[in-house]
Amino acid sequence: MDYIEKLGTLHLDILKEFGNIGAGHAATALSTLLDKKIDMRVPSARIVSFNDMMEMAGGSEESVVGVSLRIEGEVTGSMFFILSLQQAERFIGGMIGNDDFSFKGEEEQSMGLSAMQELGNILSGSYLSALGDFTRMQIYPSVPELAIDMFGAIISYGLVESSQYGDYAIVIETILKELDAEQTDEMKGHFFLLPDPLSFGPIFEALGVGLNE
Repeated sequence: MDYIEKLGTLHLDILKEFGNIGAGHAATALSTLLDKKIDMRVPSARIVSFNDMMEMAGGSEESVVGVSLRIEGEVTGSMFFILSLQQAERFIGGMIGNDDFSFKGEEEQSMGLSAMQELGNILSGSYLSALGDFTRMQIYPSVPELAIDMFGAIISYGLVESSQYGDYAIVIETILKELDAEQTDEMKGHFFLLPDPLSFGPIFEALGVGLNE
């Protein structure tokens, strides 16, 4: 059995819990950055096949904004935060105070990518800090890389790195919402964790719930 297939309900509950703690840290940082009340939560964490992962993003040819990075330290892997192009434009528009923001203009795209870079830094740092606090392990992100492209193209590197070890990814659903906004639409994104071989075993062993349980 592939090691990631050994993850059960208890392991996913722990992933959801550290996700919610990371989301809380990220919401605080975003609220300070934007001077707005931001709520952020993790309604689910689950294991999906690579094919299901493509479907969740709207298909491999769906245009998305992606933040990708390597997980480094005592455990390693790849992490991707994916937003649809429309949701990314709406959220970045709120960040920069331009409700009509679009990635179509060259100047706007540069500004939008800079804002998305900041969002990626906050989210990845908050999530991995929470995981490090849980496990007391040294875990940190590489500098996030940004891209506007088809989902399949953005995530292909991570799949190449991980597919030789299994056909699954850990998905942490993430919902962001501005609490005082007149429109209460939620922004839904997904964290895709593609662990390197044997990396997640030590995490759960540090938490007292090894993969053999």
